[in-house]
Amino acid sequence: MARNTSSTRTRDKDATRKDLIAAVGRIIARDGFQKAGVNAVAREAGVDKVLIYRYFGDLEGLMDAYGREGDFWPTMQELAGGDIDAFRQLPPRQRMTTMMANLAEGLRKRPVTLEILAWETMERNALTARLEEVREQWSEDIREAFSDMPRDGADWFGIGVVLTAGLQYLAIRSRKIRLYGGLDIGSDEGWREITAIIGGLADHAFPPQTD
Repeated sequence: MARNTSSTRTRDKDATRKDLIAAVGRIIARDGFQKAGVNAVAREAGVDKVLIYRYFGDLEGLMDAYGREGDFWPTMQELAGGDIDAFRQLPPRQRMTTMMANLAEGLRKRPVTLEILAWETMERNALTARLEEVREQWSEDIREAFSDMPRDGADWFGIGVVLTAGLQYLAIRSRKIRLYGGLDIGSDEGWREITAIIGGLADHAFPPQTD
């Protein structure tokens, strides 16, 4: 039987793309965001650097692919606990606390993402800007998933943005320190306490009559 060279090339391309995207994450985790250059990524993936330009256009394109395909950021399905339709049936308070608890867990299990977020506080460049665009698109996806929330009363999206920023900051800090304001951000127990605090804030933002 004749070999299907077209299918083989497609498989090879897909495998190489995945290898390059995975190499980005490994380099950032091991050496820091600033070390993820074209030569280093190609060397880590064990391929010629010309393939980065062929498959992604340039390093910025590769970073964009990493942000969208490389498990860089928790997905909407992850934040919803696996079932977006069921999530949208939850009352506002529970929806908010579920999303924030899953976001905290998702950030904590992504050390490479935390490394990137920390690096962004020190330097803004074309690569960090690409990953920022990925997060902004994620924000739009969140807004859409919450589009049926009550329009009166609390600014649920604004509250979510502030809480998300707070969770990101605490997760970044947990890389280096254990205590922050008396909260044990280095332990699961401490993060359960943080989740409970968010639940209390949601009680005020979404009282029972809005559920």
